[in-house]
Amino acid sequence: MTVIAMKPEYPVTPATPAQTGSTRIDIGRLMVHAALLAYTALALFPIALILINSVKTRAAIFDDPLALPTMESLTFSGFVKVIASTNFLHYFGNSLIVTLLALFCIVLFGAMASWALSEYRFMGNRLLTLFLALGIMIPIRLGTVSILELMVKLDLVNTLTALVLVYTAQGLPLAVMILSEFMRQVPAELKDAARCDGVGEVKIFFQVILPLIRPAIATVAVFTMIPAWNDLWFPLILAPSESTRTVTLGVQQFIGQYVTDWNSVLAALSLAVIPMLILYALFSRQLIRGLTAGAVK
Repeated sequence: MTVIAMKPEYPVTPATPAQTGSTRIDIGRLMVHAALLAYTALALFPIALILINSVKTRAAIFDDPLALPTMESLTFSGFVKVIASTNFLHYFGNSLIVTLLALFCIVLFGAMASWALSEYRFMGNRLLTLFLALGIMIPIRLGTVSILELMVKLDLVNTLTALVLVYTAQGLPLAVMILSEFMRQVPAELKDAARCDGVGEVKIFFQVILPLIRPAIATVAVFTMIPAWNDLWFPLILAPSESTRTVTLGVQQFIGQYVTDWNSVLAALSLAVIPMLILYALFSRQLIRGLTAGAVK
C-alpha cells in the first residue's frame, strides 16, 4: 500500500528574527505607554478631585468625594464667595506679579551667568560652578532666619520685592546648571562667525544664543515658576500683611481651627491652578524638547 504525503496548500514559514524583534518592540511600547498612562492618571487625579468637589455642596463633598456633581449637589457658591466676598483677586494679582518678576530675573540673570561660565575661562570658574551646585543641594529654607534678618535691615518686610528676591535666589542655581549645559552645545563656529562679522558679545548673547536655547528656557521657566507660585513658607514669614498676601496664603483664611469652608477652599485652589495650566499649554512643546535634549545630552 502506497502512502502519498499531501503538501499543505499554504506553506507555513517560521517566524524570522526580524519579526520576533518587532513583536518585542511592540510589547515594549505597549508597556511604556501603559506605565505613562497610569502615571498620568495618578498625577491628574488630585487636580480632577479638586475641580469636581469645587462645584459640589458641602454635604455632597463629605457624602461621596469621588462622585460627579448632580443637579441637586451642583453649586457655585464657593466661587461666588471667593471672588465677591474676599480680596482673592488681589491675592491672585500679587502672586502673578511676584512669580512673573522672579521668573524674568531667573531667566535673564541665569542665562547671563551660564553664558559667562560656559564661554569664558577665568580664575574661580570651577569654584563658582561648585558654589551654584551647592545652591541646588542645600534648601533655601534653612536660611530663613538670616533672610528675615536681612529683609528687616533692608526694610523690605511686607513687600513683594522681598519675595521676588528670595525666589530669584532660589531658582538661579538650577537655571544656571541647566542653561550652561545647553550653551556648551552651541557650535563654536557659529559664535566665531558672528564675531568675524563684527557682532558684539551682547548681540551674540541676545540674538544668537538665546534663540537657540529656547527649549532650555522653557524648561527652566516651568521648573522655577511652580515652586514660586505654590510657596506658602516665605509669604507667611516675609509678606503676611493683607496688601502683600499671595494666593496660597489667602486660601488659609478659609481654613479655621474648628470649621473649614471647603467650598471656598476648593474653589480658590481651582482658580490657582489656572496659571499653571496656561503655562503648560503655552510651553509644552518647548518643555518636551528641552527635557528630551537634556536627557540625550
